[in-house]
Amino acid sequence: MQSITLAGRQDRPLHLLEVIGNASVGGMERYIINFVSQLPADDFQVICICPYESSFTTSLRNLGIEVYIAPISDDPAWRSIQLTVEVARLHEIDVLHAHMPKAHVLAGLAGHLIHKPVVATIHGMNVTSQELGITRLLGSQLITNCQEAYTQALAVGVPADRVSLIHNGVNIQLFTPDADGNEFPKSIDQPEDTPLIGFVGRLEYEKGPDMFLRSAQYVHHFRPDVRFVIVGEGTMKDELIEMCAFFGLKKYVRFVSWRDDTNNIYPALDLLVHTSRSDGTSLVLLEAMACGCPVVALSVGGIREIVENENTGLLSGPGDWEGIGNQILQLLAEPDRLQRMGVAARSRVEKNFNLRTSTLCTADILRRIALQGINIQKLLNDNVMAPGISTGVSFGGSAAGAK
Repeated sequence: MQSITLAGRQDRPLHLLEVIGNASVGGMERYIINFVSQLPADDFQVICICPYESSFTTSLRNLGIEVYIAPISDDPAWRSIQLTVEVARLHEIDVLHAHMPKAHVLAGLAGHLIHKPVVATIHGMNVTSQELGITRLLGSQLITNCQEAYTQALAVGVPADRVSLIHNGVNIQLFTPDADGNEFPKSIDQPEDTPLIGFVGRLEYEKGPDMFLRSAQYVHHFRPDVRFVIVGEGTMKDELIEMCAFFGLKKYVRFVSWRDDTNNIYPALDLLVHTSRSDGTSLVLLEAMACGCPVVALSVGGIREIVENENTGLLSGPGDWEGIGNQILQLLAEPDRLQRMGVAARSRVEKNFNLRTSTLCTADILRRIALQGINIQKLLNDNVMAPGISTGVSFGGSAAGAK
């Protein structure tokens, strides 16, 4: 029997359905914008399903992507399953690509119903029981972005041929040390020639902005000349403002809403501080390093794979905000070392975390999985034509990941 290949389908590119479990402002959403914008347009046509309208869905549409809205929950409603199935049929989808556990459940069920393969990207440092359950039940392919999640998936029984490790990447043409960092300090009334320490990210417990403020209080005790800025939005914002007042830092900490031009913020910082309690491959860290900004971070998840300790930045143990404070003081006292770290940080991102490379690696996996789905579908169709012949494959188990 002759095998059908994607290369042999001259009529159209691969049709990819991105099922996205959130639509706020965060690392996962920025990953998707970066990913779909870098995919070769001649080889991929992208359709998206999101849980609600937002600036994120507007950004997707600005890229020329058609976006559908459906509720996405841990226990998906039938209307969401039905919509996903019909969107996949309408656009002749070849492979579904899920982001976040609840989106993985929805994509897995829909893919199973229409006999289409599913790939799920794990954006954190852990594979949840929910992700594991849908993977083992329906044979999804997993893509992890840090070693901790990758080895965990293997340890809990995901076959090696159904899990891959691809670190996140950053656009090294957009995030560069040559970006204009002069306007940002003026916009926040930053005194000239005063050190500026920054936190960039969602203001949620997982990201640890409260530990950043504790480190800021510690640094302020020894260096009252230093200023701090928190860039982001989230449910902890009011609590953080109250913490500033309690710590006596209201004059020294600026809060800035999330901005899309963070490439012009990082070059304005003397240091980026990353105090996340849980993280995979942090885009914030990669973007800052690409801009030549040294970093101080808590050593959790994939952060240990990004920061080369003592060379591109410094690492403290999980939860050690006082250690972060001491490292900030140490580096501010050594401006020449800070400069060397910034140069080394840029070099490390160029070599190991290039967005173009990571996108092409992910695209290769999507092509391979789509090809498997096409070949299996052809086997199933052939069996309909020739009843009584067993293929030994199905879409409900390991066959979905078979080579």
